[in-house]
Amino acid sequence: MKRNTDQMTVIGIIPARYGSTRLPGKPLLKIGDKPIVQHVYEKASAVLKHVIVATDDERIVEVVEGFGGRAVLTSIDHRSGTDRCEEALRKSGVDADVVINIQGDEPFVSAEHINGLISCFEQADTDIATTVVSFHPSSTYEEIANPNVVKVVIAHDARALYFSRSVIPHLRGVATEEYPTRHSFLKHQGMYAYTAKALREISQLPQGELELCESLEQLRWLQEGYCIRTVMTKTNSIGIDTAEDLELARKHMESIG
Repeated sequence: MKRNTDQMTVIGIIPARYGSTRLPGKPLLKIGDKPIVQHVYEKASAVLKHVIVATDDERIVEVVEGFGGRAVLTSIDHRSGTDRCEEALRKSGVDADVVINIQGDEPFVSAEHINGLISCFEQADTDIATTVVSFHPSSTYEEIANPNVVKVVIAHDARALYFSRSVIPHLRGVATEEYPTRHSFLKHQGMYAYTAKALREISQLPQGELELCESLEQLRWLQEGYCIRTVMTKTNSIGIDTAEDLELARKHMESIG
């Protein structure tokens, strides 16, 4: 069964916390002449009619409204960006069918990512959608095995089967240095979309056993039976978690003009 995504109301919500441990005030740090959150907002607004920033800090609200954007103040107690999105959706006044959680620290999010997520909801069983990208064959085993890089395995219909910080699948009888050329490993990019119904439901779920093992909230949703459909993208997004990431993002912005 197919859905017509052209008839869906889609809202992009950008969770933006001020108190990042590794990079305090991150959404307001500048790349070029604009704060990170403005770059994200403008990229999302070029694709979506409805976009709002969900934040826990008045300083971010002030900056967003200053450049003509819309922001809502949310609780400081949320466990995740997903929970912040759910509160923001309730406060938005938008009767949305699909909610896209657009990471507030990824200023190079593209129309490819956003439209790819929306396309996942053409399949009526999709509750949640997320973006994935292939590791390049030139990647080293150490890069694939990095526990900060989440891996995913998928079914033939692009449903996610499992996410892990470990290398999945294990290649039996294959030397680790041969892994990158013997299998196309998939990296989870971490950008999500949800039906409004699924978002309301998953924000009420207690943490699950698998989630606690790997510290990955999407395992809670899989364990509860939600269908997470993936979409393959061609481009890596650039997340900003550290001062080094910020410098790389600034150099990338200069290189693309």
